[in-house]
Amino acid sequence: MENKIDACKCNIIHEDVVKKAKNSLPEDEVLYDLAELFKVFGDSTRIKIICALFQDEMCVCDISSLLSVSQSAVSHQLRVLKNARLVKNRRDGKVIYYSLADDHVKKIFHQGLNHILE
Repeated sequence: MENKIDACKCNIIHEDVVKKAKNSLPEDEVLYDLAELFKVFGDSTRIKIICALFQDEMCVCDISSLLSVSQSAVSHQLRVLKNARLVKNRRDGKVIYYSLADDHVKKIFHQGLNHILE
């Protein structure tokens, strides 16, 4: 059975509602940045990395071992996460440790997870 979206069967524009919605829309550049942020969450490896970093900071070797993914692949995904400001890193000698950038990352993740589990 096909899911159909109900279409409006009238030609009346509710000007007050449209105006209110238009005034509440963020600038296009902000919406673009938000869309880019949500794209970062569109990869299961990155989601696994974020979940792992909920527990503690980890280095590339740790994450690679945990996920059974090459260090190169982990490094690439960490770079994407870092560019999106979802993770941060710190150096301790020759080892670079990664952690979640802030509590917003957990909140975004948990909101999405709660939505999926409803």
